[in-house]
Amino acid sequence: MIVTLTLNPAVDISMTLDRLIPEHKLHCSQPRYDAGGGGINVSKAIHRLGGQSLALFTAGGTTGLTLEGLVEAEGISYQIIGIESITRESFVVMETSTNNQFRFGTPGPVLTPAEAACCLARVETLPAMVDYLVVSGSLPPGLPTDFYAEIARFAKAHNIRMILDTAGEPLRAALEEGVFLIKPNVGELAALLGVDQLEPDQIGEAATALIQAGKCELVAVSLGPRGAMLVSADGQEYVQAPPVRKMSTVGAGDSLVGGLVYALSQGRSPADAIRLGVACGTAATMNAGTELFYTEEVERLLTWINRRQAVESM
Repeated sequence: MIVTLTLNPAVDISMTLDRLIPEHKLHCSQPRYDAGGGGINVSKAIHRLGGQSLALFTAGGTTGLTLEGLVEAEGISYQIIGIESITRESFVVMETSTNNQFRFGTPGPVLTPAEAACCLARVETLPAMVDYLVVSGSLPPGLPTDFYAEIARFAKAHNIRMILDTAGEPLRAALEEGVFLIKPNVGELAALLGVDQLEPDQIGEAATALIQAGKCELVAVSLGPRGAMLVSADGQEYVQAPPVRKMSTVGAGDSLVGGLVYALSQGRSPADAIRLGVACGTAATMNAGTELFYTEEVERLLTWINRRQAVESM
């Protein structure tokens, strides 16, 4: 059983216009509305791959009702943690004249101590058969930086494999408790090691250092358009992303995590899991705005990846 947790979800609104011009009234396309937030996107990805998960997320106010409707329309199993404040919105604007993408994010509602306690209690009452807990996205204002660390402590005590996709101090604090898998980009990985930057040939060694320190078992390093690398105690697997026409990067990282955890939950090897993850993440970049991937594109890209990996291993 896979559970995803999103403490700071959003209603994602995407639209296009010809050009952003200051002081002018701008005429945009009809907006597209999607349920957003790391864990929700991971659940959407798992569902599109034919898997099942339970999405836990906070929601409040009229935007929270919109978010619930969007999640329900995706066909995902979900449970809401109700809050008083209004769920945030985020905006993605594509400038068609330049193909530039502009992303506007808001910090989200402030959670009260009682609401924070409710979030933690909901996690602590998860069914005993949960295998994977995917905690993804930023912490909303009002929660302490060690909140994910508390969840990590609970997961470890109950033999739940926690996958954490966040950054900064919340990530660092959770790693002190130990998690199953993290998905940093190169900059975030460098920050965890206390260095300004990492050269390409240092990435695997840096991820291995975290594993040897007992902070996690797997590190999936996002390399952007170059693909991703999965590092474990047994070695590392680099997967190059197939060449595609990029339309939007929104949800690409979440799609990668969704493919990864789905494959692992099916008993596939870590090498197979990161290949599916890269196929999902790359496929997500082929769609404009906040749309995730289409399954047929994932299958096509996965075939390309598997052929390339087979050639490189010869």
